[in-house]
Amino acid sequence: MRDFADTGRALASSSLVAFVGVCDPDRAKRFYRDTLGLHLVSEELPFALVFDVQGTMLRVTVVPEVKPAKFTVLGWKVPDIQAAVSSLDKEGVEFQRYAGLQQDGLGIWTSPSGARVAWFHDPDGNILSVTQL
Repeated sequence: MRDFADTGRALASSSLVAFVGVCDPDRAKRFYRDTLGLHLVSEELPFALVFDVQGTMLRVTVVPEVKPAKFTVLGWKVPDIQAAVSSLDKEGVEFQRYAGLQQDGLGIWTSPSGARVAWFHDPDGNILSVTQL
C-alpha cells in the first residue's frame, strides 16, 4: 500500500483540472466561449461544459445555486494586461473596482510585488482575473 508521500508525488506530476460553478449553461457557454474566447471541447449536459484552456481542462459545472466566493476562483496570466483588459472591455466585460486598492483607469491594480491584476465577474458572479507578472 502506498503512503501519502507517494500520492503527493503522483499529483505533482498530474494535470490540473479547474472547476467553476454556474446555474445557466447556455449563458455560461456564451460568456466563456464567445466573450472570453475559450475553446469549448464538449457539452456534457446536464453536468458541465468542458473547455480546453491552453491544455488545462476547465469544467464549467452546472449547479442549482451559485454562492460566489469573495475571492478569485479563476485567473489567467497574460503577457500584456492593458491589451487583455481593453480586449475584454470591447466584449462587454466590466472590470471591478475595490475600495482600498489603487487601480488605474482600466481597473488594473499594481501589487507590491509588481504584478498587475484586474478583476471581473462571470454571469453567475464568480470572480475572475487577469494578471501580468
